[in-house]
Amino acid sequence: MNAHTTPTPAAQLDPTGATPVMQQFFEMKARQPDALIFFRMGDFYELFFEDAYKAAAALGISQTFRGTHAGQPIPMAGVPQHAAEAYLSKLIRMGFKVAVCEQMEDPAEAKKRGSKSVVRRDIVRVVTPGTLTEDGLLDARGANRLAAVAIRAGQAAVASVELSTGEVEVFALAKEAVAPILAALAPSETLVADRLLSDDSLSQTLKICGGLVQPMPSALSEPQASEARVKRLYGVDTLDGFGGLTPAEIGALGLIAAHLEMTQAGKLPALRAPRRAADADVMAIDPATRGSLEIDRTQTGDRNGSLLACIDRTVTAGGARMLASRLARPLLDVAAIDQRLDAVEWFVEHRQLRQRLREVLKGAGDMARALSRLALGRGGPRDLGCLRDTLKVGERLAGMAGGSPDPLSPPPFELEHAFKALTPSLHEGLSQYLNILEQGLGSDLPALARDGGFVAAGIRPELDQARGLRDDSRKVIVALEAQLTVESGVPLKIRHNGVLGYFVEATAGKADPLFQPPLNATFIHRQTLANQVRFTTVELADLDARIAQAAERALAMEVAAFEDWREQARLLADAIQIAAEALARLDVASALAEWAEDAGAVRPQVDASYAFDAKGARHPVVEAAVKRAGDPYTPNDCCLDASGETGARLSIVTGPNMAGKSTFLRQNALLAILAQSGCYVPAASFRLGVVDRLFSRVGAGDDLARGRSTFMMEMVETAAILTQAGPRSLVILDEIGRGTATYDGLAIAWACAEALHDTNKSRALFATHYHELATLEERMSFVSNLSLRAKEWNGDLVFLHEAAPGPADRSYGVQVAKLAGVPGPVVVRAREVLDRLESKDQSPAKLDDLPLFAVSQAAAVAQAPAKAAPSVVEDTLSDLDVDGMSPREALEALYRLKGLLKT
Repeated sequence: MNAHTTPTPAAQLDPTGATPVMQQFFEMKARQPDALIFFRMGDFYELFFEDAYKAAAALGISQTFRGTHAGQPIPMAGVPQHAAEAYLSKLIRMGFKVAVCEQMEDPAEAKKRGSKSVVRRDIVRVVTPGTLTEDGLLDARGANRLAAVAIRAGQAAVASVELSTGEVEVFALAKEAVAPILAALAPSETLVADRLLSDDSLSQTLKICGGLVQPMPSALSEPQASEARVKRLYGVDTLDGFGGLTPAEIGALGLIAAHLEMTQAGKLPALRAPRRAADADVMAIDPATRGSLEIDRTQTGDRNGSLLACIDRTVTAGGARMLASRLARPLLDVAAIDQRLDAVEWFVEHRQLRQRLREVLKGAGDMARALSRLALGRGGPRDLGCLRDTLKVGERLAGMAGGSPDPLSPPPFELEHAFKALTPSLHEGLSQYLNILEQGLGSDLPALARDGGFVAAGIRPELDQARGLRDDSRKVIVALEAQLTVESGVPLKIRHNGVLGYFVEATAGKADPLFQPPLNATFIHRQTLANQVRFTTVELADLDARIAQAAERALAMEVAAFEDWREQARLLADAIQIAAEALARLDVASALAEWAEDAGAVRPQVDASYAFDAKGARHPVVEAAVKRAGDPYTPNDCCLDASGETGARLSIVTGPNMAGKSTFLRQNALLAILAQSGCYVPAASFRLGVVDRLFSRVGAGDDLARGRSTFMMEMVETAAILTQAGPRSLVILDEIGRGTATYDGLAIAWACAEALHDTNKSRALFATHYHELATLEERMSFVSNLSLRAKEWNGDLVFLHEAAPGPADRSYGVQVAKLAGVPGPVVVRAREVLDRLESKDQSPAKLDDLPLFAVSQAAAVAQAPAKAAPSVVEDTLSDLDVDGMSPREALEALYRLKGLLKT
């Protein structure tokens, strides 16, 4: 068999006759047949059979053979234990599931059972995208969520857990609302009962929202079994404390509980109680809208260039994740939005305190993720150090708030609540734990407890004694050597080797007194060589044993101390998680205040009206890019009102390509997201009536996998808007109907505009090149025209990027083609054709009165009588040379024509 031969899958091989080690591997593979088995052997994780081939191809490592099974060489590949995390990260990103099989005992322990005994091994975890906790496998500033979808009796639920921080959420919602919630959560892995994958719409939703889709046996989402697993997960006897969970919610949480039981090998994570929400609690933003607005990722998948990257001034990992979560799920509750805005405003007003607080915050670690690793048994002394140092940071921050220089302006509710959560004296257990860590942990902390050296000196006398013996053994040996030399009168040396341990050595010529009384009672003969004689003493043998055991005993005591502190952290998980969240809140509020000052942003007024009134608004991302280039940004106004009281319900936006229509549309959608996320907005002023659903159809692409063209995708997205948008929605549409024939496209655009105005009654911006839609302003009650202005100057087109009332006077398409570098002759010819078309009185491209509200032109032609053949009068009239006739000839021709009429 060569290295390119595909082996028989291990699950199909007969383990009969396998070596004891291979029998262990077969047992692990049977337990996790769809995972790669990372099988620990000494300093390496080895992979066998088809796992070896897959890993070698994915990781670019060598694939070899070792031993045989069933008469065939066993394919093998391996990675060093110290570098395993990097290889795991790569495999997980490529979609593999990995089961980590560890050695559960020291090889020396195994030998005590017999020379041929095999080290015990077991699967300690199964690594999947949604269950990562290690810093090296995670984006520190991004969430890593595991989600689950369940549907019971027509009611849907989505549950989500961020295992690395312990945050749990569950949403009860209608089936059609699953897509916006999943798009907002952006899970790395989504669990779903396998029976639901037959639902085409749900399968498509899971595909669009990204991440690994993990089918689960449908029985795992049954309410009764799910309830039992959720109780085990939280260690409770009843779920009543979580509120009245619906069967669908219990099913979704049950899928997560089942997955965690399988992947975490029985270890219970430190999870918070489920935070329940409904689809009516946050602004619904469907996946297409989220992608087109580039909220947290650009359309190429890059964080740079997104809204999040533009406004993010957070200095902690937890703050960065919280800001991303807020932007992903803007609130609908006006009071909750105002609480967030109050916090930002307070930091805007207290600039010096904000700057000092942000400097202190930079010393905070990722306490939430450190706690999660400790709870799952994956943490180390550095995670304890993170808890210690970050709790100290919180203590300093709470003290800063108490010493605020402005007692007349106390912190608002959200900040006051955060400062209290960080005050250790208000939580006795947390205060005591912080003292223990401060006293017990040293300054130089290793990554793993088994490396030792992390317990501070003076805490445990027996540990100090063991360390002293271990570290000062050379001094102890030298002192004993001098003592024995004096007592015996013989020149001696104390030496060490791996066979005898410590021994006393004398030259053969001077060793005789050591064999004679009384010294032979002290010196016990061990070995005679050609030139040396070796002895031991009772004291040296005892010292040898104590020195040999000192390091082991010191490490065991340190590991015991670590386990004690780790367990205390698990018991205090709720308080620690609350403190971590408080730090994140302070970071987000102060960071948003910092950005508001940098960007010249203002506090929005959010209320229950139907208004959208932006004055001097800017696109935050585009403005930042323009400023970097040294150019000014032109602000714009936008006034909409679904009720029609203070502004138009629907604005038709026209203007040439490249004039900024798409930027204008996106700009106003982003203002709504920022405001309802609790952020300041880049504008002179902004009043917003809460937006419940945000729709954006700006740009589209083919969906080749489903056989959909760009136009088909445009119509699918438009259909979703027209069937779901309501009076509280905000809709931005760009170039509807452009993907088909002119008349078809114009008719579709017109009908969509009508529906938005008359049926949906949504606040809407409708950008179009169909200038005929400008007449809607005269036909409908709540329609206005806006245009992005441009001017021709010396034959060139200058974009003003200014949105002004009224329709655009023309499209300037030929001028834009010139700017784009279309060859000169083509531009000249296009201008000639355009002039000819515009010179005709009845150009097909110009419709003064679109016949959508009366009989169509085609119908009018069909109803008209058939055209008769030309009459004699008509023939005679057409032959007359009117310009060349004299007055007398003209009079005679007139009498002749009159006579023909009588015939």
